[in-house]
Amino acid sequence: MNLILASQSPRRRELMALFGKPFSVQSPRIDETMDPHGDPAREVAKVSLRKASAVDAGPEDIVVAADTIVVCSGMVMGKPGSPQDAERMLALLSGRDHQVMTGLTVKVGQRCITSTEITHVYFRELTRKEILGYIATGEPMDKAGAYGIQGGAALFTERIDGDYYNVMGLPVCRLSKLLQNLAPEWMEDGK
Repeated sequence: MNLILASQSPRRRELMALFGKPFSVQSPRIDETMDPHGDPAREVAKVSLRKASAVDAGPEDIVVAADTIVVCSGMVMGKPGSPQDAERMLALLSGRDHQVMTGLTVKVGQRCITSTEITHVYFRELTRKEILGYIATGEPMDKAGAYGIQGGAALFTERIDGDYYNVMGLPVCRLSKLLQNLAPEWMEDGK
């Protein structure tokens, strides 16, 4: 029984390592397009399920897949496509609250559980100079909503309601519950 993390995200790998057990990584190439008229929480869960289903896994292997989006006033934000896109996103988040949603799927053979973790994040008012300075670090370019709470955007965050690790891209508490449900022997294994 091996665990496969279906993600290329270095942050997800770092968080998966908190379990203290070996795992491998596969980066499935799937269509991550979401229905713009669909419920964002359901849509991000569907993407995580598509990722988990695209992994080459044996019948006893555990597959963990996640996808994270930021939602502000009903607008879904993935990773920015350009520095200008990052500036637009950060300006929208400035002085407002938003939700970080991570679709999470755990799959073992034909058994599968998919859920969505939602965390509310509150940003203080940002100046354009702060936004441009943050973009110049390059940090926003590979992150949903154009920010990493564990990096420079920590300075923008007034408070969060919910799982901090969800904002980083992997709700580890929820994941531990799903693993306990679908793969208790992996969770109990002392390796």
